[in-house]
Amino acid sequence: MTEQQVSGAETTVRQAPATGESTPAGATGTPAVQAPAPQPAPLAAPPMPGLPPAAFAEGQPSPVPAVRKDRRVLRAVLRWTAAVTVFAALGASTAYGITRMERTDVPGLATESDGRWDYPRLTRPPLPQGSPRPFAEENLAGAHFADLRELLLPAPRGAKVDPALKGEDGWLPTKDFLAEYASKEDREEFAQTLVDNGLRHVAARGWTTPDGTHTRIYLLQFGTAAVEENVYRGDGLTAFRAPKYAVRGAAESGTDDAYPAAARVEDVRRTVYTETKPYGPEQVRQAYLSAGDTMALIVQSRKGHAEAVPFQQTVTLQSQLLG
Repeated sequence: MTEQQVSGAETTVRQAPATGESTPAGATGTPAVQAPAPQPAPLAAPPMPGLPPAAFAEGQPSPVPAVRKDRRVLRAVLRWTAAVTVFAALGASTAYGITRMERTDVPGLATESDGRWDYPRLTRPPLPQGSPRPFAEENLAGAHFADLRELLLPAPRGAKVDPALKGEDGWLPTKDFLAEYASKEDREEFAQTLVDNGLRHVAARGWTTPDGTHTRIYLLQFGTAAVEENVYRGDGLTAFRAPKYAVRGAAESGTDDAYPAAARVEDVRRTVYTETKPYGPEQVRQAYLSAGDTMALIVQSRKGHAEAVPFQQTVTLQSQLLG
């Protein structure tokens, strides 16, 4: 029987007497015997050429070349590791390259433009101190206390601004606004309506985009929301099926039934028309907006066909500025 005593990293083995009686650890008279170090097994000689395995003496280890087998496994592992490393590196470089590319540059991810224009970031002008917003409960008149000229939608990037609509100090003469309508009789009649309802002033802005679309926006401000409502709805200016007065270039217009209802802006009413076929050299789209004490007319025309998306975008953004 043997007993092991472990102290740190050193191991001591005490061996019992040959008589079979055990000697307690630490007993005198019996020297401690240190276990002999294990001897390495003798290496087997490789088989002689042409001799079968039976020619080896019984009890000797098998002559399988384990070292060569281990090397083959090691080489296979190294080959697979190298392949995985190469594919990982390629994948990482491809992913990095995709993140550095525009979406339209990646095959399968290219997305064509839906026609929207690139407008600058929109912000409402500051209100005079203590003044409410036009649709606040305490603002019974629905008045826009901000400068009306600052509520005009800015031109999109790349567009050429029309200087003729700037007017003097940013205010457009009423006659220049009325020039948007085709008939002299209509201009005279509408001019009287504006006078009777106390039109305060007109702010306007226009531009032409590189595709040839011409946009004009007019903001007309009255004394109160009730007065503006009388102009917007009164006397058939914005009738359901067609506008009362035809604008230049659009002899016949009808309600734009394709205009999305989801584009509605809270508190701002709109009536949208599009020129009906057959149209002339240009197709014309137009919209009237009613927002408190202010009414807006938006006209957009383009040779051949006026695209719906930029028109809807323009109407929605101008509505948000007035809301």
